[in-house]
Amino acid sequence: MASVIQRRASSSSPSRGWNFDVFLSFRGEDTRHNFTDHLYKALVQERIHTFRDSEELRRGEAIAGELLKSIEESRICVIILSENYADSGWCLDELEKIMEYRMKQTGKLVFPIFYRVEADDVRKQQKGYGKAFADHESRNRDEEGLRKIERWREALSMVGNIGGWTLRDDRSELAVIQEITSTIWKCLNRERFHVDKKIVGRGHGRASSSTSTSTDPWEYEVYINFSAVDTRYNFTDYLYAALHQKGIRTFREEELRGEEVETSRWRNL
Repeated sequence: MASVIQRRASSSSPSRGWNFDVFLSFRGEDTRHNFTDHLYKALVQERIHTFRDSEELRRGEAIAGELLKSIEESRICVIILSENYADSGWCLDELEKIMEYRMKQTGKLVFPIFYRVEADDVRKQQKGYGKAFADHESRNRDEEGLRKIERWREALSMVGNIGGWTLRDDRSELAVIQEITSTIWKCLNRERFHVDKKIVGRGHGRASSSTSTSTDPWEYEVYINFSAVDTRYNFTDYLYAALHQKGIRTFREEELRGEEVETSRWRNL
């Protein structure tokens, strides 16, 4: 079984203390041969040591021990929450373990990608996710089954509240994949470039503004409030870059990826 994992992981060295940089969690029938495949290749091109399971690991009812070990040993878990993700008990078991390890392991990051679904529907188990849970409940009426379903609901509620990416029909998959890859690359290279977690820029080479004059006890000097649909990729981008170049510590919502959105937003404001 180890040979399966070896074939599915990129060949670059992982970040210190972890066997993998990234673990990809996804519903195979939804995204294996399109979005997940393209994201995996983009990560490998950046020499990001990435684990993606094969169908061989998904045989049987129980989550494979090799898969659990790979989740535990990955620095970042990327969860691709697609339309039929919640239909799969295997995917939900995987998600439950990811969120459990996130609580236990210092430094583990979780990045959700809402692939043609809304974060609110994932968080509250509505629409397709609600139907999936109705099906699970009809098949698992015993006490153990109901407890498992409750853990799945809790895991989805947690991941739905973490900042990530939402991919709809009006956004280019290529652009989103480039943004995800860039964010992961920066997370993995923070120590090397001495870049503070909340002050990274959009490009790989951008210097940290952590050397700017401190205004303690304030963590940021500027908070940008904006409508993403209207200005994120034009005016707000240019303003953020200009402030960053001047060494002004600036917060915008993009910095919330991998964190609980509401709690972090109010804290930073």
